Amino acid sequence: MYRITYNFKKSHFEAWFWLIAIALLAFFNPNSEHASLCIAKNINFGFCPGCGLGHSIAWLFRGQFVCSLQAHPLGIFAVIILIYRSLSLLKNDFSIRKKNTIICKTFN
Repeated sequence: MYRITYNFKKSHFEAWFWLIAIALLAFFNPNSEHASLCIAKNINFGFCPGCGLGHSIAWLFRGQFVCSLQAHPLGIFAVIILIYRSLSLLKNDFSIRKKNTIICKTFN
């Protein structure tokens, strides 16, 4: 048997935020109309460089790559960057050990 331990650090908040956001967008229905959090869209500014990014990510997780690119051309790139960033923040903080091993620490 193996035991997995995890040491939480303040820098991990960002990593978990992005991973949870991507997971929520994966379950988001891209066909639905919803209230937008985009300030530019809510004040009828006209142009927002981020509009459609959430839809693009939702289409991506459904395997609809053409729809993903049509919703926002940087959606696939954003997912890759956010996952890479999250994993780089979390690396080296998971440890796997056998459950019954004794770890001796000597203090000199």
